[in-house]
Amino acid sequence: MIKHKNIRNCLVVTSVLVIAHLMSLVNADEYKELRVYTYKSATGITSFSDIEPMHLEFHRYKVDCYACQLESLINWRTSKLYLTNFRQNINHAASVNKIDPAFVRAIIHAESHFDPKAISKQGAQGLMQLMPATAKDLGVKQPLNAKQNIYGGVKHLARLLKKYRGDNKLAAAAYNAGEGAVKKYAGIPPFAETQVYVQRVGILHRRYKQKSLASAKL
Repeated sequence: MIKHKNIRNCLVVTSVLVIAHLMSLVNADEYKELRVYTYKSATGITSFSDIEPMHLEFHRYKVDCYACQLESLINWRTSKLYLTNFRQNINHAASVNKIDPAFVRAIIHAESHFDPKAISKQGAQGLMQLMPATAKDLGVKQPLNAKQNIYGGVKHLARLLKKYRGDNKLAAAAYNAGEGAVKKYAGIPPFAETQVYVQRVGILHRRYKQKSLASAKL
């Protein structure tokens, strides 16, 4: 006889696989609007819904980082930019850590599409998709708190930029694949996901930078 606990675990795994399959089928525009929420039911079972739960603590479930999809149909050179979201926190964190706020905005766009409640299948959380261990090391106690996530993520990003002597591509590669991978391959790792990620972050950075310079001239 299968125990109830095992049945519950099977249901959870099945639900995750179904969600992942559905998310892989939607086109670029639908992906941006797709919302899948995970939460604990009254009986303690992990549940999923495409409707935001009311009166329950929940997290938004994501399959992967926004810019990591190899078959993405998004035109990264013309897609919508998010110029005002979390502006104060991003600008202040960038200023404190002495890095370009446009680069921070590009990383956030690539990682979570500016969704502060995003959670990846690997467990990365929030706007800058901090892994729990990384968040802890950075002193981020609430990764889904936008302000804490930004300040922690920017601190981490600034350290990477310093380590790689201001090389945005290497910093982005390390942010995605880890510093160990960058060291092992003495540059951007030959991972398809990391390579498209670095390329798309670069495109977004240039676009956010251009918009920032244009606004400064007004």
